[in-house]
Amino acid sequence: MSLYWLIGLGLVFLLVSALWLVVPALYGVPWVPTREARIRRALQLAKLQPGEVFYDLGAGDGRVLLMAAKEFGAQAVGIEIGPVQWALGWLRILISGGRHGARMRCGNFYRADLTEADVVFVYLTSSQTSRLAKKLEQELRPGARVVSIAADFPDWQPSQVDREQVIFLYQK
Repeated sequence: MSLYWLIGLGLVFLLVSALWLVVPALYGVPWVPTREARIRRALQLAKLQPGEVFYDLGAGDGRVLLMAAKEFGAQAVGIEIGPVQWALGWLRILISGGRHGARMRCGNFYRADLTEADVVFVYLTSSQTSRLAKKLEQELRPGARVVSIAADFPDWQPSQVDREQVIFLYQK
């Protein structure tokens, strides 16, 4: 390998790393994965049913989408603003066969239409849930559920709480 090739590879690595960290952080939503058991518990708490429309806001690498689609039979839609995370999630869905009813969208979930959602999954900070609350109140239909890991919606009353795993369930 030539020195120029190694330098180029190093620059690509730095660029991808910067995109991985910087883009989501610019929007105040850092990428922090969580354990599969915690995700599964959140989906169980939401009583996600086959055929329901499930949105993961800030879908990261697509793990939540695939679990919602494969294990629960949901039509899972992930919205991710980080280009590297979006590409990783898209590839993960593609490699899994892509036939499970999961799909990724690259974009800002504050601009997405969530009116068809039966269940919305979020793993955000408290400031982000406060900001998102009004959008969800306006767009979600009666009976829709919101499941949040780690941060509650301060002005909402949860219908269920898993205190051990810090998961909040809300129903409209």
